[in-house]
Amino acid sequence: MRIRGVWITNTDSEVLDSQHSIAEAMDFLAEIGFNVVFPVVWSKAVTLYPSQVTGSRFGVEIDPRYIGRNPLAELINEAHRVGIKVIPWFEYGFASSYNLNGGPLLAQKPEWAARDRTGNLLNKNGFEWMNALDPQVQEFLLSLVLEVVKNYEVDGIQGDDRLPALPSEGGYDALTVERYRREFNRYPPQNPQHRQWLQWRANLLTEFLAQLYHSVKAINPDLLVSMAPNIYDWGFKEYLQDSPVWLERQIVDLIHPQIYRRDFKTYKSVVDRLMAQQFTVEQLLKLAPGILIKLGSYRISPEYLLQAVEYNRSCGIQGEVFFFYEGLREDNNALGKVVRSIYR
Repeated sequence: MRIRGVWITNTDSEVLDSQHSIAEAMDFLAEIGFNVVFPVVWSKAVTLYPSQVTGSRFGVEIDPRYIGRNPLAELINEAHRVGIKVIPWFEYGFASSYNLNGGPLLAQKPEWAARDRTGNLLNKNGFEWMNALDPQVQEFLLSLVLEVVKNYEVDGIQGDDRLPALPSEGGYDALTVERYRREFNRYPPQNPQHRQWLQWRANLLTEFLAQLYHSVKAINPDLLVSMAPNIYDWGFKEYLQDSPVWLERQIVDLIHPQIYRRDFKTYKSVVDRLMAQQFTVEQLLKLAPGILIKLGSYRISPEYLLQAVEYNRSCGIQGEVFFFYEGLREDNNALGKVVRSIYR
Protein backbone atom coordinates (compact mmCIF):
# COMPACT_ATOMS: atom_id res chain seq x y z
CA MET A 1 0.00 0.00 0.00
CA ARG A 2 1.34 3.43 -0.95
CA ILE A 3 0.81 5.38 2.24
CA ARG A 4 -0.31 8.98 1.87
CA GLY A 5 -1.05 9.59 5.49
CA VAL A 6 -1.50 12.23 8.16
CA TRP A 7 -1.78 12.21 11.95
CA ILE A 8 -4.92 13.67 13.51
CA THR A 9 -4.24 15.03 17.01
CA ASN A 10 -6.39 16.39 19.82
CA THR A 11 -3.67 18.88 20.77
CA ASP A 12 -3.50 22.20 18.88
CA SER A 13 -6.39 20.94 16.78
CA GLU A 14 -10.18 21.13 16.82
CA VAL A 15 -10.86 18.48 14.19
CA LEU A 16 -12.17 15.95 16.70
CA ASP A 17 -14.37 18.47 18.53
CA SER A 18 -17.46 17.80 16.39
CA GLN A 19 -18.72 15.37 13.78
CA HIS A 20 -19.11 18.31 11.41
CA SER A 21 -15.42 19.25 11.66
CA ILE A 22 -14.42 15.59 11.27
CA ALA A 23 -16.52 15.29 8.10
CA GLU A 24 -15.08 18.51 6.69
CA ALA A 25 -11.53 17.33 7.41
CA MET A 26 -12.07 13.97 5.70
CA ASP A 27 -13.58 15.66 2.63
CA PHE A 28 -10.54 17.95 2.46
CA LEU A 29 -8.02 15.11 2.84
CA ALA A 30 -9.73 12.96 0.21
CA GLU A 31 -9.81 15.88 -2.22
CA ILE A 32 -6.05 16.49 -1.95
CA GLY A 33 -5.11 12.83 -2.26
CA PHE A 34 -4.65 11.29 1.20
CA ASN A 35 -5.60 7.64 1.65
CA VAL A 36 -5.04 6.97 5.36
CA VAL A 37 -5.45 8.86 8.63
CA PHE A 38 -3.91 8.07 12.00
CA PRO A 39 -6.29 9.55 14.61
CA VAL A 40 -5.26 9.66 18.26
CA VAL A 41 -7.30 7.31 20.48
CA TRP A 42 -5.18 7.09 23.67
CA SER A 43 -3.77 10.29 25.15
CA LYS A 44 -3.15 11.65 28.66
CA ALA A 45 -4.38 8.34 30.19
CA VAL A 46 -7.84 8.62 28.60
CA THR A 47 -9.41 7.31 25.41
CA LEU A 48 -11.22 9.09 22.58
CA TYR A 49 -13.93 6.43 22.50
CA PRO A 50 -16.03 4.98 25.35
CA SER A 51 -13.72 2.34 26.84
CA GLN A 52 -14.82 -0.49 29.10
CA VAL A 53 -11.13 -1.19 29.81
CA THR A 54 -10.41 2.23 31.32
CA GLY A 55 -13.91 2.54 32.74
CA SER A 56 -13.70 -0.69 34.73
CA ARG A 57 -10.10 -0.15 35.89
CA PHE A 58 -9.93 3.59 36.44
CA GLY A 59 -13.51 4.83 36.46
CA VAL A 60 -13.06 7.04 33.38
CA GLU A 61 -14.62 5.78 30.15
CA ILE A 62 -13.63 8.62 27.81
CA ASP A 63 -11.74 11.90 27.75
CA PRO A 64 -14.15 14.32 29.50
CA ARG A 65 -13.84 16.62 26.48
CA TYR A 66 -15.85 14.10 24.44
CA ILE A 67 -18.49 12.85 26.90
CA GLY A 68 -21.70 12.06 25.02
CA ARG A 69 -19.85 11.47 21.75
CA ASN A 70 -17.58 8.86 20.17
CA PRO A 71 -14.96 10.69 18.07
CA LEU A 72 -13.40 7.42 16.88
CA ALA A 73 -16.70 6.03 15.56
CA GLU A 74 -17.54 9.34 13.92
CA LEU A 75 -14.16 9.54 12.25
CA ILE A 76 -14.32 5.96 10.96
CA ASN A 77 -17.71 6.67 9.37
CA GLU A 78 -16.60 9.90 7.72
CA ALA A 79 -13.21 8.58 6.54
CA HIS A 80 -14.63 5.39 5.05
CA ARG A 81 -17.35 7.45 3.36
CA VAL A 82 -14.64 9.11 1.24
CA GLY A 83 -12.40 6.05 0.84
CA ILE A 84 -9.80 6.87 3.49
CA LYS A 85 -8.44 4.10 5.73
CA VAL A 86 -8.33 4.58 9.51
CA ILE A 87 -5.44 3.35 11.65
CA PRO A 88 -5.98 4.48 15.27
CA TRP A 89 -2.89 5.85 16.96
CA PHE A 90 -2.21 4.98 20.62
CA GLU A 91 -0.22 8.16 21.12
CA TYR A 92 0.65 7.98 24.81
CA GLY A 93 1.60 4.31 24.75
CA PHE A 94 3.29 3.48 28.06
CA ALA A 95 3.47 7.12 29.18
CA SER A 96 1.03 7.93 31.97
CA SER A 97 1.13 11.72 32.06
CA TYR A 98 2.95 14.89 31.10
CA ASN A 99 4.25 17.04 33.98
CA LEU A 100 1.61 15.63 36.36
CA ASN A 101 3.83 13.40 38.53
CA GLY A 102 2.22 10.30 37.02
CA GLY A 103 -1.28 11.73 36.84
CA PRO A 104 -4.52 9.97 37.81
CA LEU A 105 -3.47 6.63 36.32
CA LEU A 106 -0.43 6.14 38.55
CA ALA A 107 -2.29 7.66 41.48
CA GLN A 108 -4.57 4.62 41.27
CA LYS A 109 -1.87 2.13 40.23
CA PRO A 110 1.37 3.29 41.91
CA GLU A 111 2.84 -0.20 41.49
CA TRP A 112 2.73 0.36 37.72
CA ALA A 113 5.26 3.22 37.87
CA ALA A 114 8.54 2.94 36.01
CA ARG A 115 11.59 3.76 38.17
CA ASP A 116 15.00 5.22 37.40
CA ARG A 117 18.18 4.07 39.17
CA THR A 118 17.54 6.44 42.08
CA GLY A 119 14.10 4.89 42.63
CA ASN A 120 12.24 7.96 41.43
CA LEU A 121 9.29 7.95 39.05
CA LEU A 122 10.74 7.76 35.53
CA ASN A 123 10.49 11.14 33.82
CA LYS A 124 11.96 12.00 30.44
CA ASN A 125 11.34 15.32 28.72
CA GLY A 126 8.36 15.95 30.99
CA PHE A 127 6.65 12.60 30.34
CA GLU A 128 6.12 10.29 33.28
CA TRP A 129 6.07 6.58 32.52
CA MET A 130 4.39 3.35 33.43
CA ASN A 131 6.70 0.36 33.61
CA ALA A 132 6.53 -1.01 30.08
CA LEU A 133 8.39 -4.16 31.21
CA ASP A 134 5.69 -5.11 33.75
CA PRO A 135 3.42 -7.91 32.41
CA GLN A 136 0.37 -6.26 34.06
CA VAL A 137 1.06 -2.95 32.35
CA GLN A 138 1.63 -4.71 29.04
CA GLU A 139 -1.65 -6.58 29.44
CA PHE A 140 -3.45 -3.27 30.04
CA LEU A 141 -2.06 -1.69 26.86
CA LEU A 142 -2.78 -4.84 24.86
CA SER A 143 -6.36 -4.89 26.13
CA LEU A 144 -6.84 -1.27 24.98
CA VAL A 145 -5.58 -2.11 21.49
CA LEU A 146 -7.70 -5.24 21.21
CA GLU A 147 -10.77 -3.37 22.48
CA VAL A 148 -10.50 -1.05 19.48
CA VAL A 149 -9.78 -3.88 17.04
CA LYS A 150 -12.76 -5.95 18.22
CA ASN A 151 -15.31 -3.14 18.39
CA TYR A 152 -14.53 -0.86 15.44
CA GLU A 153 -14.19 -1.24 11.67
CA VAL A 154 -10.61 -0.01 11.68
CA ASP A 155 -7.95 -0.80 9.08
CA GLY A 156 -5.11 -1.29 11.56
CA ILE A 157 -3.54 0.06 14.75
CA GLN A 158 -0.49 2.19 15.40
CA GLY A 159 2.17 2.45 18.08
CA ASP A 160 4.82 5.17 18.15
CA ASP A 161 7.82 6.48 20.09
CA ARG A 162 6.02 5.46 23.31
CA LEU A 163 4.60 2.09 22.19
CA PRO A 164 6.45 -0.16 22.57
CA ALA A 165 9.03 1.97 24.35
CA LEU A 166 10.59 2.83 27.70
CA PRO A 167 13.22 5.48 28.33
CA SER A 168 16.49 3.61 28.85
CA GLU A 169 16.85 5.30 32.25
CA GLY A 170 14.04 2.96 33.40
CA GLY A 171 13.95 -0.67 34.46
CA TYR A 172 15.15 -0.14 38.03
CA ASP A 173 11.83 -1.07 39.65
CA ALA A 174 11.90 -4.02 42.06
CA LEU A 175 10.10 -6.38 39.67
CA THR A 176 12.48 -5.85 36.75
CA VAL A 177 15.60 -5.81 38.94
CA GLU A 178 14.64 -9.18 40.44
CA ARG A 179 13.82 -10.61 37.02
CA TYR A 180 17.26 -9.56 35.76
CA ARG A 181 19.01 -10.85 38.90
CA ARG A 182 17.40 -14.28 38.54
CA GLU A 183 18.49 -14.53 34.91
CA PHE A 184 22.09 -13.28 35.28
CA ASN A 185 22.82 -13.82 38.99
CA ARG A 186 23.71 -10.16 39.38
CA TYR A 187 22.00 -6.80 39.64
CA PRO A 188 21.44 -4.53 36.61
CA PRO A 189 24.31 -2.17 35.81
CA GLN A 190 24.05 1.33 37.24
CA ASN A 191 24.88 2.63 33.77
CA PRO A 192 21.50 2.70 31.93
CA GLN A 193 23.33 2.66 28.59
CA HIS A 194 25.27 -0.55 29.31
CA ARG A 195 24.93 -2.47 26.03
CA GLN A 196 23.77 -5.82 27.39
CA TRP A 197 21.31 -4.14 29.78
CA LEU A 198 19.94 -2.06 26.88
CA GLN A 199 19.52 -5.17 24.74
CA TRP A 200 17.88 -7.26 27.45
CA ARG A 201 15.21 -4.64 28.11
CA ALA A 202 14.71 -3.93 24.39
CA ASN A 203 14.15 -7.66 23.84
CA LEU A 204 11.32 -7.62 26.39
CA LEU A 205 9.63 -4.81 24.45
CA THR A 206 10.15 -6.65 21.16
CA GLU A 207 8.44 -9.70 22.68
CA PHE A 208 5.52 -7.49 23.71
CA LEU A 209 5.23 -6.14 20.18
CA ALA A 210 5.25 -9.70 18.82
CA GLN A 211 2.42 -10.58 21.21
CA LEU A 212 0.48 -7.49 20.15
CA TYR A 213 1.05 -8.18 16.45
CA HIS A 214 -0.11 -11.78 16.62
CA SER A 215 -3.09 -10.92 18.85
CA VAL A 216 -4.29 -8.33 16.34
CA LYS A 217 -3.81 -10.70 13.41
CA ALA A 218 -5.72 -13.45 15.24
CA ILE A 219 -8.76 -11.18 15.28
CA ASN A 220 -8.35 -10.00 11.68
CA PRO A 221 -5.32 -10.97 9.58
CA ASP A 222 -6.02 -8.08 7.18
CA LEU A 223 -5.41 -5.40 9.81
CA LEU A 224 -2.19 -3.42 9.46
CA VAL A 225 0.12 -3.12 12.45
CA SER A 226 1.87 0.22 11.98
CA MET A 227 4.71 1.64 14.08
CA ALA A 228 6.17 5.16 14.18
CA PRO A 229 9.30 4.72 16.30
CA ASN A 230 12.18 7.01 17.01
CA ILE A 231 15.00 6.79 14.47
CA TYR A 232 17.36 3.84 14.93
CA ASP A 233 19.78 3.59 16.67
CA TRP A 234 19.06 6.67 18.79
CA GLY A 235 15.65 5.15 19.51
CA PHE A 236 17.34 1.96 20.72
CA LYS A 237 19.73 3.73 23.07
CA GLU A 238 17.20 6.22 24.42
CA TYR A 239 13.87 4.32 24.27
CA LEU A 240 14.77 0.62 23.87
CA GLN A 241 13.14 0.49 20.41
CA ASP A 242 14.94 -2.22 18.42
CA SER A 243 13.17 -1.50 15.13
CA PRO A 244 15.54 -3.50 12.85
CA VAL A 245 14.60 -6.62 14.80
CA TRP A 246 10.90 -5.75 14.46
CA LEU A 247 11.39 -5.77 10.70
CA GLU A 248 13.49 -8.96 10.71
CA ARG A 249 10.88 -10.77 12.77
CA GLN A 250 8.07 -9.44 10.56
CA ILE A 251 6.05 -8.12 13.51
CA VAL A 252 5.31 -4.79 11.85
CA ASP A 253 3.50 -4.20 8.54
CA LEU A 254 4.22 -0.48 8.14
CA ILE A 255 6.97 1.60 9.73
CA HIS A 256 7.19 5.37 9.95
CA PRO A 257 10.45 6.48 11.58
CA GLN A 258 9.95 10.00 12.88
CA ILE A 259 12.41 11.85 10.65
CA TYR A 260 11.42 15.17 12.18
CA ARG A 261 14.22 17.32 10.75
CA ARG A 262 13.72 20.99 9.99
CA ASP A 263 15.69 21.22 6.75
CA PHE A 264 15.95 19.01 3.70
CA LYS A 265 19.69 18.39 3.91
CA THR A 266 19.35 16.83 7.37
CA TYR A 267 16.24 14.88 6.35
CA LYS A 268 18.11 13.47 3.34
CA SER A 269 21.08 12.41 5.47
CA VAL A 270 18.79 10.46 7.84
CA VAL A 271 17.01 8.76 4.93
CA ASP A 272 20.38 7.84 3.40
CA ARG A 273 21.59 6.36 6.70
CA LEU A 274 18.42 4.32 7.24
CA MET A 275 18.54 3.05 3.66
CA ALA A 276 22.19 2.02 4.06
CA GLN A 277 22.02 0.56 7.56
CA GLN A 278 18.50 -0.60 8.34
CA PHE A 279 16.26 -1.41 5.39
CA THR A 280 16.62 -4.25 2.92
CA VAL A 281 15.02 -3.90 -0.52
CA GLU A 282 12.08 -6.07 0.64
CA GLN A 283 11.62 -4.08 3.86
CA LEU A 284 11.54 -0.83 1.90
CA LEU A 285 7.95 -1.63 0.92
CA LYS A 286 6.97 -1.13 4.58
CA LEU A 287 8.70 2.25 4.96
CA ALA A 288 6.77 5.53 4.88
CA PRO A 289 8.77 8.10 6.87
CA GLY A 290 7.16 10.49 9.31
CA ILE A 291 7.68 14.09 8.14
CA LEU A 292 7.20 17.05 10.47
CA ILE A 293 5.11 19.77 8.80
CA LYS A 294 4.01 21.68 11.91
CA LEU A 295 5.03 21.93 15.55
CA GLY A 296 4.44 25.01 17.67
CA SER A 297 5.51 27.98 15.54
CA TYR A 298 7.43 25.81 13.05
CA ARG A 299 5.94 25.02 9.67
CA ILE A 300 7.72 23.27 6.84
CA SER A 301 8.42 25.28 3.68
CA PRO A 302 6.69 24.21 0.46
CA GLU A 303 10.16 23.73 -1.10
CA TYR A 304 11.34 21.35 1.61
CA LEU A 305 8.07 19.40 1.51
CA LEU A 306 8.37 18.89 -2.25
CA GLN A 307 12.05 17.95 -1.99
CA ALA A 308 11.38 15.39 0.75
CA VAL A 309 8.61 13.62 -1.17
CA GLU A 310 10.58 13.68 -4.42
CA TYR A 311 13.65 12.30 -2.65
CA ASN A 312 11.59 9.52 -1.07
CA ARG A 313 10.38 8.44 -4.50
CA SER A 314 13.89 8.55 -5.96
CA CYS A 315 14.96 6.14 -3.20
CA GLY A 316 12.08 3.74 -3.84
CA ILE A 317 10.14 4.93 -0.79
CA GLN A 318 6.50 4.93 -1.85
CA GLY A 319 4.84 7.00 0.86
CA GLU A 320 5.04 9.23 3.92
CA VAL A 321 2.97 10.35 6.91
CA PHE A 322 2.75 14.00 7.91
CA PHE A 323 2.69 15.36 11.45
CA PHE A 324 0.17 16.82 11.68
CA TYR A 325 -3.16 17.71 10.01
CA GLU A 326 -3.42 21.37 11.05
CA GLY A 327 -0.23 22.21 9.17
CA LEU A 328 -2.07 21.51 5.92
CA ARG A 329 -4.78 24.08 6.68
CA GLU A 330 -2.84 27.19 7.71
CA ASP A 331 -2.62 30.19 5.36
CA ASN A 332 -5.68 29.16 3.40
CA ASN A 333 -4.58 25.51 2.98
CA ALA A 334 -1.16 26.52 1.59
CA LEU A 335 0.57 23.21 2.32
CA GLY A 336 -2.57 21.28 1.41
CA LYS A 337 -2.30 22.76 -2.08
CA VAL A 338 1.34 21.67 -2.30
CA VAL A 339 0.40 18.12 -1.27
CA ARG A 340 -2.44 18.09 -3.80
CA SER A 341 0.04 18.94 -6.57
CA ILE A 342 2.06 15.83 -5.58
CA TYR A 343 -0.67 13.34 -4.74
CA ARG A 344 -3.39 14.03 -7.29
